[in-house]
Amino acid sequence: MNFFMKALLKKQMKGVPEADIEKFIAMVEKNPDFFKQVAEEAQVKIKAGMGQQEAVMAVLADKQDKLKEVMGK
Repeated sequence: MNFFMKALLKKQMKGVPEADIEKFIAMVEKNPDFFKQVAEEAQVKIKAGMGQQEAVMAVLADKQDKLKEVMGK
């Protein structure tokens, strides 16, 4: 993940502790295909009229098992 993307992500996660942001960035860097798929599926839901946060949460709920694997749990 390049500097610009990290800066943008940190801005979006304002109020989240720096250590948690760094953990999230590391997860994305280790599993880019998974997070790309989540983003693509969320975009479909958003275009269908769902809110952004609701769409992402719905996709993550559907991919709960893979998310646990990605998180190392």
